[in-house]
Amino acid sequence: MMKRRLAAILAADLVGYTRLMGQDEAGTLRRLGDLRERVLRPMIDSHGGRIVKLMGDGMLVEFSSIVDAVNCALAWQDHTEAVVEGDGALRFRIGINLGGVVVEGDDIYGDGVNIASRLEGIADPGGICLSEDAFRQARGKTEAAFEDMGEQQLKNVAEPIRVHQVRRGTHEDAPAPARAADPEKPSIAVLAFANMSGNPEQEVFSDGIAEDIITQLSRFRTLFVIARNSSFAFKDQAVDVKEIGRNLGVQYVVEGSVRRAGSRVRISAQLVEAKTGNHLWAERYDRDLEDIFAVHDEVTRSIVAVLPGRVQEDVASRASRKPTDNMKAYELMLRAKALRDGLNAEDMAKARSLLERAIEIDPGYARAYMYLADTYVVDLWLGLANEEASGMSLQLSRRGAALDNNDPYIQDQLGFAYLCEGLWDDAEAQFQKTLSKIANEAESMAWCGYGFMLLGQHEKAREVIAEAMRLDPLHPPALDWIMGQVRYFERRYDEVIRFLIGEALLNSLAHAFLAAAYAHLGRAREAGSALQAFIEAREREYASRGVAASERTVGGLMGSYRHMWRDTADWDHLAEGLRKAGLPG
Repeated sequence: MMKRRLAAILAADLVGYTRLMGQDEAGTLRRLGDLRERVLRPMIDSHGGRIVKLMGDGMLVEFSSIVDAVNCALAWQDHTEAVVEGDGALRFRIGINLGGVVVEGDDIYGDGVNIASRLEGIADPGGICLSEDAFRQARGKTEAAFEDMGEQQLKNVAEPIRVHQVRRGTHEDAPAPARAADPEKPSIAVLAFANMSGNPEQEVFSDGIAEDIITQLSRFRTLFVIARNSSFAFKDQAVDVKEIGRNLGVQYVVEGSVRRAGSRVRISAQLVEAKTGNHLWAERYDRDLEDIFAVHDEVTRSIVAVLPGRVQEDVASRASRKPTDNMKAYELMLRAKALRDGLNAEDMAKARSLLERAIEIDPGYARAYMYLADTYVVDLWLGLANEEASGMSLQLSRRGAALDNNDPYIQDQLGFAYLCEGLWDDAEAQFQKTLSKIANEAESMAWCGYGFMLLGQHEKAREVIAEAMRLDPLHPPALDWIMGQVRYFERRYDEVIRFLIGEALLNSLAHAFLAAAYAHLGRAREAGSALQAFIEAREREYASRGVAASERTVGGLMGSYRHMWRDTADWDHLAEGLRKAGLPG
């Protein structure tokens, strides 16, 4: 019986097979067979793979996980590079794709297999190429560093495919990363600080310390600061600072640790020159918890001071602001933000409760007002808000802006509050203002792009979000969630699918766009599956708030989305796609 499924496909081919056979046919066949049986087959098994078939000098392998496929490919290439050198080396090209396959017995075929095979054909000897879909699942989850090769026209593949290749080796002359820092500015990455407290629950605290330093440094236009999601990708990994510098394209790396005991905290931080590994500065701070934000200021000023001749003296004074004097409010905000970032109904309700407690403890905490306002905005997007939600969002956003009018995240939120109230012109002016204030805050920039999309300015939205992704190459799934929607309105349905598969399916809205995109492409089977996933996600959202599920129609399940877009034609376009997918009404 013929079946379809999503699979991670690895296609490998021996480099120079004809030449090797001409030199020593018997020896080549013996060495290739020995390598397959003694090394590659056990290696593939250990990574959860299944050899689908051998194809002369090549091999097709199926994995359930892209991460397993990439890790296996890395081990494969490392082994073949290490054991044989010279003119008779057995070297392979490898292509990896995440895509749909048709299953017949033990064999698989279809576009997913074809693309993997074509990717293998453009890989360098000893190299590994990934499709965009595979790359999105692998980034930040393996030790591989990637280089963007741009869109490639692959043989017998109708549309160009964006390709990423694994950068091999750790030499000083390795290729530059795909996203390079601004050469006119000193570039810096702040890694997640190690939690030395022996208590996993303190992880959010140590992460918050590093994130605060990133936020402070990001205010300086004289610095290029890597976004949190990219620098935190190396958390809990034993990776050399030099390699981190190459992967992220930065000149400097900040690393540190936090040890918390009772009412005392010890923070150790050091600044390292990435290229040489030299320590330029190190300091240890032993403080009472109530002095924690003074420590943030000291660390930030110290880092800025040692960056050689690049930062003007007056910018260090801008690091003196502190978000709250109350440690408990700060921890509640951190927990709430982690929940809010999932953009789902159940976690949004939990985040709101935490933020309300934070404001009770510290009524002057600007960021807490901002995130609390955002919980109402997300509820409005998901059609789960009461009639007072938009007014509450605007009231809270204005309160946050009154407390801190320079925080771009708070300015962003004010724009969305205007959108929810239908104040379209005010919202547009606010997003323009916010964008002009942003230096390195990739997440805030991306949300500005989302605002422009809701205003109907699709091209501008795409440009802004693409720049945010450049700033944060290992960005959180929310940025893919945003870009997938933008590409839908630009009628780039194939790219919608690439952006919205996997972790970017954060809520029912993502499932709706995915189902509509499949339908517009005429892929009825996938559209039907995605539509069912949308219906189930939508009904879970209702159930999480104790709301009776609406009828399974366009109007019943997504009618409450209608108010999101300034141009009603955008809502009509999404509704049209869902009708094509099979949703009545």
